[in-house]
Amino acid sequence: MPPVPGSGLAKGLAVTLRTMTKKTVTEQYPEHQPELPPRTRGVIGLFEENCTVCMLCARECPDWCIYIDSHKETVPPAAPGGRERSRNVLDRFAIDFALCMYCGICIEVCPFDALFWSPEFEYAETDIHELTHERDKLREWMWTVPAPPALDPGAEEPKELAAARKAAEKLAAAQATAEPAPGPAAESAPRPAPEGDA
Repeated sequence: MPPVPGSGLAKGLAVTLRTMTKKTVTEQYPEHQPELPPRTRGVIGLFEENCTVCMLCARECPDWCIYIDSHKETVPPAAPGGRERSRNVLDRFAIDFALCMYCGICIEVCPFDALFWSPEFEYAETDIHELTHERDKLREWMWTVPAPPALDPGAEEPKELAAARKAAEKLAAAQATAEPAPGPAAESAPRPAPEGDA
């Protein structure tokens, strides 16, 4: 059977009429900030005090968009007679967000928790060269990082905690069997008479 002429137009108008009566869900973005999910990948914040200049983040970055410069300083001995130590001091930490693909590998491989995801997303620039942000800007974004979510009360216990709890219970059980506590039966037992009284 051939389609009725104008049936497609009638169906489209029916959809339009149905949606005209529904409440709009458009977010008025510039006036009202959107509610972002807690794990939003916006920009990367740097907690400079935790950075040891190990360069793991820069080496593992697939885009090579992290630039780190440092120098070594000699630290005097902590106690008399000790030896001097050298430590790395961070001079420059920059991320080129024009190259970054937001994979999060740098955050995952950081062994000292110096990098974090921030939900900030309003950092557009008119010049692409200005998308390379230095450590002072990354430090500002650090304070926008949300607190970690609370543990789920219904989640199963981590394996490390379960293993530690079992080891502690075994140790407590072994100590309880090795040291018998003095009870009332031990106190009421007759004492042997001295040899000279017999």
